[in-house]
Amino acid sequence: MPIPPEVTGEEIDKDVRQELQSLPKTLADDVAKNLVMVARLIDEDPEAAYGYSKVALRLASRVAAVREAAGFAAYASQKYSEALAEFRAARRMTGNLDLWPVMADCERGLGRPEKALDMAGAPEVHKLDKAGQVEMRLVAAGARRDMGQLDAAIVTLQSPELASHSVQPWTARLRYAYADALLAAGRKDEAREWFAKAVEADRDGSTDASDRLAELDGVEFVDALDADADEDTAVVEASEKDADADADADRDGDDS
Repeated sequence: MPIPPEVTGEEIDKDVRQELQSLPKTLADDVAKNLVMVARLIDEDPEAAYGYSKVALRLASRVAAVREAAGFAAYASQKYSEALAEFRAARRMTGNLDLWPVMADCERGLGRPEKALDMAGAPEVHKLDKAGQVEMRLVAAGARRDMGQLDAAIVTLQSPELASHSVQPWTARLRYAYADALLAAGRKDEAREWFAKAVEADRDGSTDASDRLAELDGVEFVDALDADADEDTAVVEASEKDADADADADRDGDDS
């Protein structure tokens, strides 16, 4: 797959670069460039990112960072079975538990919420850092919702992290998930309150909490481009009507 000339491979994380040092330099550079493309495209074009990850995987399947990147690219493309296999491979190579929550979410994607809940209750969760534990809580709540257990999902999300007034990287997503669960359970007023709290914490626009809040408040947004297009159409239609009226007047004059 084509690599833009401005991509050098030096853009990747230093820890990943260090992992690639086990490879011949030319090969390491090629792998690094493909990993950069994965990182660049995974949000806006997951399928393209997946393609680059497969190239990197073909070149260096024994590098844990490559297996992890391939896992995330497959996950973003909703290829959950393949993602889970790659995450498991990366974990075997490193012994790192950081991927535990996303592995559990892959189980959800495969239609196995019970397995995700089993993982949420496993001893490995206690070894995760705070961010990982919050992520695991989000996955567990999602699994409860998959099983139709809305009240249990709400209780799962109720935690010291949710109640805290401090804003952490996970705060917006946790509040958003709680608001969404409340809304699904028909608790609209509480949901509105928590969507508003999610907006307060969402400093980088990682959720659509503001849109959800506006929707609950009955606010409708008009796309400026659509509005301009409608106005142009109205102008054209008015001009056509004027032209038709002029033509009719001319014909009436000729007839007289």
